[in-house]
Formats: sequence, C-alpha cells, structure tokens
Amino acid sequence: MRSRKTGFTLVEVMVASTIGAFVMLVAVGTLKAITASAEMVENNISTAAEVRFASNMLKRDLVNFYRDENIENTKFIATAEETGQEGSSYLVFYTLSRAKARSDQPEGDIYEVEYYLMKDDEKSLLMRRMWPNPNKEETEPRGILAVIAENIDVFEVRYFDGEEWSTEWPEDMRVLPQLIEINIVAKPPNRPELTMESLMVNFTRSVTAAVADSESGEQAGGGPGGGQGGGQGGGQQSGEVPQGR
Repeated sequence: MRSRKTGFTLVEVMVASTIGAFVMLVAVGTLKAITASAEMVENNISTAAEVRFASNMLKRDLVNFYRDENIENTKFIATAEETGQEGSSYLVFYTLSRAKARSDQPEGDIYEVEYYLMKDDEKSLLMRRMWPNPNKEETEPRGILAVIAENIDVFEVRYFDGEEWSTEWPEDMRVLPQLIEINIVAKPPNRPELTMESLMVNFTRSVTAAVADSESGEQAGGGPGGGQGGGQGGGQQSGEVPQGR
C-alpha cells in the first residue's frame, strides 16, 4: 500500500506568508501611532506645565511688588516689541521675597526681577533675571538668569491706567497701573496646537492691601520690620485676580 505524504502546498505557504506580513505591517503601524500619540500628549502636558509655572511665578512677583513712600525708590518699567503677529514684552520691577536667591550670601528681601522673551532661529525662551540687592547706580543689570519656559511664541503684558490699555509703561510714569494682563502662548514641538495661559492681576488692590497691612504691622510690631512682613503676606492673599482673556 502506497504511503500518503502530507504537507503544505506552495500556494498555501504563499498565502500564509502574505497574511503574516500584512499582520506585521498593521502591528508596526499601530505601535508607531501609539508611540506618536504618547509623545504628543507628553509634549502637550510638559508645555502646559511650563506655561503655567511661568505665569504663576510672574503673578507671584507682581503681587509682591515693592512699593516705597518715595517713588524714586521703586521700579516698574515695561516696553514691548511687535513683530508681525507675535508679541514680545519686556518687564522689570522690584519685588519682595522671603526666599533667598543665594543661600550662602547675605541678602535683603528686595529683589529686581526682569522678564523677557529671547528668540533665535532654533529656540524661543522665556527668561527671568533675579538680582539680589539691586543698585540703581549700576549701568549693567546683574543677577541670576534662568529659563522658566521653552517654546514660547508670545509673551504679552498689557497695562490699564484707569482709562485705556497699553503695552508699555515708561520709566517716567509717576503712578502704577491699576490692572496688569498677562498672556503667554506656547507651541509644543512639531505640533500645530497652541497652549495659552492668561491671567489678570489687580495691581492697585494688591499694593493697597500690602501698604495697609504694612501700616497695621508697624503699629502691632512697633517697628518697620513687622510692617514689611505684613505687607508681603497681605499682597499674596489679596492681590491676584486670575481670569481668562
């Protein structure tokens, strides 16, 4: 009796190979799509966190703005550049801070802070400069320079004087703005979507609260030391009015 041979025919092998290759292509494509989606979500989350961190830091510095009875001892200067559809603000002022910028050196609690956008062909960075013990006699700004957010397309700050909004606040102004609106727009790498953070600080209210707390602190503490601590704490509690545009 002739033995019967079993096995796959050439047609069956070719069909199986084609199906296997198709399944592998689908699996690789799905894996790439999942990886790209995960990277996109991670970039969006990272960008949003940086923008939120930068806006909160700027808001905190503005709420703790340092104001002296002699206007010459205060500082608040704002300028702006307009390039096409993009906005870029420059802002420098004095602020109060209990956290020392350099723990190993003696410092006061009045700092000069500066915010500006630094752009080149590859990067767009929101910078913050913090200068302990500022001196108006110095011609060159000093301090600690740090990047607080990357991929920033727009850094725009506007100021309300009680009648109209403007994008600049010159050094020769003898008063402070009543409201300050901050808009920070970032674009995650290789993505068309934009991440935006907007907030508004009631500057007059925060400064008034700080001065009131300072005066009550001096009466209660018997000296300017207690007033300074009270003014700083009061500004943090009542000076911020964040809201969307």
